[in-house]
Amino acid sequence: MKRRQEIERCAICGCRLNRGGEYGDPSHASGHHYVARRFFKKKKDDPIFKNCPWTLEKPIEIFCFDCHEQLLHNPVLLREDIERFRKLVELKGLSQSEKEPSRDKIAGRIKLLHKVIAAGLEALLVAEKRK
Repeated sequence: MKRRQEIERCAICGCRLNRGGEYGDPSHASGHHYVARRFFKKKKDDPIFKNCPWTLEKPIEIFCFDCHEQLLHNPVLLREDIERFRKLVELKGLSQSEKEPSRDKIAGRIKLLHKVIAAGLEALLVAEKRK
């Protein structure tokens, strides 16, 4: 008896993923690294992180094209969002008037943005559960 294959679904919206067809179809399966690989590769500058702060340097997740390319790669950040984040960057001592050879400040800003996202997600989940 043949074992029935599980239906592969997007990690965000849960839609059925399509492994065939054209790249760019809304349900086309697309892999995404949790932490961008370019943060660890040496190109022109030193890598941003020597070691992944979240221990997720290699793992990937599978998403539909829409969630991967349209949502994750193109977040909507409004002017007021950028201004509030800039204020946090300053308060945390992560701003720069001139670029320095060290990549510590950009690494700090990346970690800070992740904290902002995590805190916002947690606050919204708590609020939704109370409804």
